[in-house]
Amino acid sequence: MLNIFRLIIACVFFAVAITLCVFGFWWWGVLVLLLGGIILLSFFFNEKMVITQWYLRKENNDKAEEWLLKIKDYEKELNRNQHGYYNLLIGLVESRKAPMKSEKYFKKALQLGMSMSHNTALAKISLAGISMAKRNKREAQMYLSEAIKDDKNKLLTEQIKMMKAQMQQMDKQQVVRGGYRQF
Repeated sequence: MLNIFRLIIACVFFAVAITLCVFGFWWWGVLVLLLGGIILLSFFFNEKMVITQWYLRKENNDKAEEWLLKIKDYEKELNRNQHGYYNLLIGLVESRKAPMKSEKYFKKALQLGMSMSHNTALAKISLAGISMAKRNKREAQMYLSEAIKDDKNKLLTEQIKMMKAQMQQMDKQQVVRGGYRQF
């Protein structure tokens, strides 16, 4: 359903609720008001994205992908503030199947912007992991240092520590006998 229709339906529900309260049907007015509030809430938080996040937390990637693919045209169905989160979710689902293909989604999520800094940090940690897989240590360090700056609430400290340990392992694997590096 397009977002404009959600707003119109919510306004109709609010008008009906006010009308019911004016004519003395308080309980029905409150019930219709709550339903209108739920519809208005779905304008700001798309139900398909919420369900996708729930399945990702449960680590059921197939169901998460199924719900995310139900969003056909995210520019029309989602609020403008949710476009970055949509690309982040696609990147997370795609990174479980093919990590190298998910890079474009994480970059697009960063480009579109997200309001929560820990989500930005998550996208940058994922990009650092992809850069490490490509053997691009400089870019991986750049993304990791940016992720540390963005993780203000220290929600991703464990992932950052693991990523730093993997970078150190990458350095150890490159040094061979005689001090020469493998390329």
